[in-house]
Amino acid sequence: MLYLGCPQWSSESWKGRCFSAHVKPKNRLVEYGRVFNSVEGNTTFYADPTPYTVQHWLESVPDNFRFTFKIPKRFSHESLLEPNLDELGAWFGLITPLSSKIGQLMLQLPASVGPKDFDKLMQFVGHIPRHFNLAIEVRHPEFFQKGESERKFNRFLLDNQINRVMMDTRALFSEAPITDAIIDAQRKKPKLPVNVIATSNQPIIRFVGCNNREANRSFYAPWLLKIRQWLDEGKSPYVFFHTADNIDSPFLARQFVTDLNITHQVMDPFPAELEMKQNALF
Repeated sequence: MLYLGCPQWSSESWKGRCFSAHVKPKNRLVEYGRVFNSVEGNTTFYADPTPYTVQHWLESVPDNFRFTFKIPKRFSHESLLEPNLDELGAWFGLITPLSSKIGQLMLQLPASVGPKDFDKLMQFVGHIPRHFNLAIEVRHPEFFQKGESERKFNRFLLDNQINRVMMDTRALFSEAPITDAIIDAQRKKPKLPVNVIATSNQPIIRFVGCNNREANRSFYAPWLLKIRQWLDEGKSPYVFFHTADNIDSPFLARQFVTDLNITHQVMDPFPAELEMKQNALF
């Protein structure tokens, strides 16, 4: 199974292009889930949902949908992997009602967390309930130099069946910083090598594209081969498509699946497309 999505499920810019023209904010996840079967849940990185919101998320998507929520930044960035354990436990308790629809939890680490923090990382991972699949994204350069630090990190992931997040920002950095969105994205996203390895059965790719949708094809072409290989091996890859402003993310995802040449629900009509067809009848 290929899980495919965007870094968010709600965008004003998608109204009338992906979403129906007058969709209410509370129904955007419903419409998103009709086409995509996963989402990179950045919302939990910045703020905790209420129990009511958690229940709403659960009821808004079909059974085959899988969230990939980020562990809050107050644990990964602010406390630098030394959290208040009661607070950490309370967060896991908050999202547990969603367990059946959580594909993975993503621990995104800042560039300041490197090999010197390996013991803290192992201890932090030990506090994560075992029934959650875990993925870790690192940004410290030493984890990309194919030396002892990277080998140790990868071995830890393999031994514990943790997925290594692969972030591909080559397309983003291929374009000139001529808009505020591109400048902001290039400032925030890491410019690091793309080291490809599946350390568990749900490898995650975060592909950050450029604004020229067609130009992305040359950058994601190697991923087409890798995704086919992983699917043939029985793995369940997760692929999330970003752009600097995410306006075209849904269409970039659809273009990727077209080139992948497999059957996937992302090729179904977007709610906006169905709405336009209906309107054309009258």
